[in-house]
Amino acid sequence: MDTKDLWVLDGGMGRELARRGAPFRQPEWSALALMEAPETVREVHQAYAASGARVITTNSYALVPFHIGAERFAAEGERLAALAGQLAREVADEQGAVQVAGSLPPLFGSYRADLYQAERVSELATPLVRALSPHVDLWLAETMSLIAEPLALKALLPDDGKPFWVSFTLEDEAPGSEPTLRSGERVADAVTALASAGVDAILFNCCQPEVIEGALKVASAVLQAHGRTDVRLGAYANAFPPQPKEATANDGLDEIRGDLGPLDYLGWAERWRGAGASLIGGCCGIGPEHIEALASRLR
Repeated sequence: MDTKDLWVLDGGMGRELARRGAPFRQPEWSALALMEAPETVREVHQAYAASGARVITTNSYALVPFHIGAERFAAEGERLAALAGQLAREVADEQGAVQVAGSLPPLFGSYRADLYQAERVSELATPLVRALSPHVDLWLAETMSLIAEPLALKALLPDDGKPFWVSFTLEDEAPGSEPTLRSGERVADAVTALASAGVDAILFNCCQPEVIEGALKVASAVLQAHGRTDVRLGAYANAFPPQPKEATANDGLDEIRGDLGPLDYLGWAERWRGAGASLIGGCCGIGPEHIEALASRLR
């Protein structure tokens, strides 16, 4: 794989489902469409693939007790994850030249490093991994708030040779300060730990575009220092205003910034590209029209 070859990723799932009229509410979030309107999930995957995304991500992000409840997770979590994998796989196969990323979410709540329970990772992640495994081309642990969680997830993955990507969410601090994860851990320490663990890509997502460029520069320098220039870098920001430290992602439909239309977002993506990113897409509030702009201008 040429690390300089740009891959355009897809955009956010939840808001696009809501925009298309799928049932959408808390606490189920994007999982509700899997239960009640799976065809709409397929439509969103198709829209991103048609917009030029080279990677589409399974709609398995909300398939955790935090969103669907412990009882439903135990009874239906694995079946729903298999459905999420199947829907993405079918669209990728129809489109050709599109890969499927198996989304492994924060198991205890987005942005909530304080809720992490190491002793429960296997219990919650194993059904998701088992269900997604037949359908995905790569694994994506996304919106990780702390270093420990993706390392624990990696230990549970099958020895299938599929790439393992990890995407961290950052504190929405003012640009110029040292970039940190939502846990307060330094990006430099996170990249060092993940590079040592043998990940194939490190990305930053579900945070403001303003904080990502600095994190990419830190990550690039750390990887150079460790001789791991084979590790790809990437980014997919959200379109939210700055989130307070006590925020919980997906706690409700946050307002969307008015200054992140497709061409505005493209401007940030070009800066990330300049900072070494070769995997670029969008998170919450970034839709197919943004991905189309990325695909048409960056590739």
